[in-house]
Amino acid sequence: MTDARRVAVIGAGIAGLSAAYDLTRAGIDVVVIDPADRPGGKLRTSPFAGVDLDESADMFLARLPWGVGLCRDLGLEPALIHPAIGSALVVHDGGLRRLPEGLVLGVPSDLEALQASGLVSEAGLARLAEDLARPEGPPPDDHGEDRSVGELVRSRLGDEVFEVLVDPLLSGVNAGRADDLSAQLGAAQLLAAARRDCSLVRGARAQIPPAPPGGERAPVFAALPGGMGTLVAALVDAIGADRFRLGRTVTDLIEQPDGRFRVATGPAAAGDDGAETVDAVVLATPGPVSAALLGSRVPSAATELGALAYASVAIVALAWPAADVPGDLDASGFLVPRRAGLLLTACSWASAKFPHLGADGLVRLRASVGRSDDTRFVTLDDTELIGRVRAELAQLMGIEAEPVAMRVHRWIDALPQYRPGHASRVAVVEAELAERLPGVVLAGASLRGLGIPACIDSGRRAAQHLVDRLVSTT
Repeated sequence: MTDARRVAVIGAGIAGLSAAYDLTRAGIDVVVIDPADRPGGKLRTSPFAGVDLDESADMFLARLPWGVGLCRDLGLEPALIHPAIGSALVVHDGGLRRLPEGLVLGVPSDLEALQASGLVSEAGLARLAEDLARPEGPPPDDHGEDRSVGELVRSRLGDEVFEVLVDPLLSGVNAGRADDLSAQLGAAQLLAAARRDCSLVRGARAQIPPAPPGGERAPVFAALPGGMGTLVAALVDAIGADRFRLGRTVTDLIEQPDGRFRVATGPAAAGDDGAETVDAVVLATPGPVSAALLGSRVPSAATELGALAYASVAIVALAWPAADVPGDLDASGFLVPRRAGLLLTACSWASAKFPHLGADGLVRLRASVGRSDDTRFVTLDDTELIGRVRAELAQLMGIEAEPVAMRVHRWIDALPQYRPGHASRVAVVEAELAERLPGVVLAGASLRGLGIPACIDSGRRAAQHLVDRLVSTT
């Protein structure tokens, strides 16, 4: 090792940026490499109908500490805002119904509120009553294994609650099938509830923190008025724009005899061979990209990462004058169960959720399409896709007028699909990497969570691991 420590961060998404930020703060020289022409990865904000509107995630979970913590470190915490409306709707019997209070990732904790909502049949309610009749205390047959959310919920509460409430909510997050989703990574609250009590409903109730005396519960979500691009810009500014090598694809990762790494990239500028020599590497890239770079040096890890499946989605943004949108926008938006058969999977009422996005009198909606098992939108061009989305919004919301602005953004192979046991497989991958290629660490959504806070945590953990390693070898 030389005295000058240098780390290459491959991937300029939120995980890579978080890693680069912490490495820079630790006094380590950093180079951030990404094939895109802009940093941020899947976090992107751009002008739409006169406001800055996110093209993907527009908020993050505030109850997880990592997103708020990074904003605090960057001086952005005072600017954080929260959705003005907490309730949401769901498509049911061809119309929109309000989701009842007391849901924990779709599992009801208030059966009276659920009954009043009309979303579940008498047979479904009877199945919930059977769940409540189970003995109190942890299930004797629980051995701590991961399982699918579908297996967990269907076995405890039946098919109806799962298909009407749980699957639409979780599918809206990861664009997959909750029947295939790891409960440990995709629904940790439900897995904890199931392990706490033989009754999943009772376990879910225990997951809801009591409201503080005389006060409101802490907000669930947080956002930034200028969109998630504000967070990206703050990170780039803190890291230093001169540390970025954008528009470059890493083509090879070569371990040197002295333990350092030569990171080959292309295309490079004239007179530049496109290579960086560094002491360590953070791979903040999708699983298949990481697998290709690791190759035969860590074969089991490469095979596992390369096999990770991804879902594709698109977000269609639309804007109308408020007078052209019938009814009250008194919810954050709506979810669409798979059984409805629509192209839509969800619709965020952006200007209701964040009033500053509708202060000019325009209603702005963000409609989502695409699931791991529904790729119909991929074959549609933008005009066809907008037409299909508008037709379904007309059916559900009665909006017939022509929008004053429209935008489509497609995110192909964007969302990793965690199958049961994924966390254990990742632990094996990381162990092999630590043994065979200790100067390389992983970060990003392919590991233990695809939400913004989870990706931030993975990047900061990777940075801390390398700081500890580089300092110990100085």
